Amino acid sequence: LGPRDPERALGSLLGDFVRGPVSSLALPEGVREGIWLHRRIDSFTDAHPLIAQSRTRVSAERRRYAGIMIDMFYDHLLATHWDRFADQSIGAFTAQMYPLLRAQRAVIPDNAWRVIDHMTEHDWLGSYVRMASLHRALDNISLRLRRTNTLPGSASELEQDYAGFEADFLAFMPQVIAFAESQDLARGAALAGSATDTPNA
Repeated sequence: LGPRDPERALGSLLGDFVRGPVSSLALPEGVREGIWLHRRIDSFTDAHPLIAQSRTRVSAERRRYAGIMIDMFYDHLLATHWDRFADQSIGAFTAQMYPLLRAQRAVIPDNAWRVIDHMTEHDWLGSYVRMASLHRALDNISLRLRRTNTLPGSASELEQDYAGFEADFLAFMPQVIAFAESQDLARGAALAGSATDTPNA
């Protein structure tokens, strides 16, 4: 959803790893722009009725972890339907982007580098097209949570209502793409420290 240039692409991944107002981050401007867009997309997604609809498809016993599950389900669905939304194959995209991300190691925080290193080495983005990879990813996330949880085996819920989650995803994607493309005008004001900045999204 973000721009393809290296700094903004990196920023779109770092949004989950850095805190504080974007304008105060000691990072290159392009990286900060990517972080800002990531946060804006997160806010748009969290409040979207189609995401709420997907949440209702998650069983009551796992509803607490619906956000994680839907993020991962949508990653799988994006990989599956990649050609609908992108102008190059997912293989070509990852082959181009992974080296660009790794080349920016000097500005990547250590906690983010561990994830990016594994992601690029094991092609997480491309692997999500396979259900087995989705099962493994969600089970691994469950091991990193500090408390006992119901995430193990949760990919089965996508398999049980695949058509429903897929319909939500396919309706959501054009809307979030349009939202991301509309953000250019607001970005400059946010990076200058205006009220549109989202400190802890």
